[in-house]
Amino acid sequence: MQTLTVDFIMSLDGYGAAEGWPGWWGLEGPDYLGWLEELPEQDHPILMGATTYRVMSELTAGGEEGTDVLNGVQKYVFSSTLDEPLTWENSTLVREDAVDFVRRLKDESDLPLRTLGSVALCRSLLLAGLVDRYRVVVFPVITGATGQERIFDDYPDVRLDLVEARTFDRRSQLLEYIPTVLGGPPGA
Repeated sequence: MQTLTVDFIMSLDGYGAAEGWPGWWGLEGPDYLGWLEELPEQDHPILMGATTYRVMSELTAGGEEGTDVLNGVQKYVFSSTLDEPLTWENSTLVREDAVDFVRRLKDESDLPLRTLGSVALCRSLLLAGLVDRYRVVVFPVITGATGQERIFDDYPDVRLDLVEARTFDRRSQLLEYIPTVLGGPPGA
């Protein structure tokens, strides 16, 4: 069975995006971009929802730095609102239940799986016990006034065991965890 890594980038206060801010909050830096280019899982299939698909396909089509590597990667897009054919190359529209599809894909895939954005999708996969790793890059901004897409709202309680940490460009933090969904606070 293959592993599934949930990947998020976020502001310090937990937002995945912010109105009026550039991608990566304008703080991507050469260390971070170099790390993205060196990731061994660059060719691993990506799971995403419709909103992330729309945003990322537009960024890639517009030439956003660092996004062109996604063109050659197999992408599974879970949506009931998008129509075929999807225009971003190597994208497959999935209309069936995401949990059932991903459970089967973890058994059948030749490569580990990863997500891109897609807060609700990631939450449902975590609740189903399908997430093996959480990888978060925290950018040093607080976007309380303009932040959009709070990442961990409506999540269950989750214990995170740190397996990797790194600093990029002396400002952004990579934190990688193994998640364990809890039934409530420890000792409760």
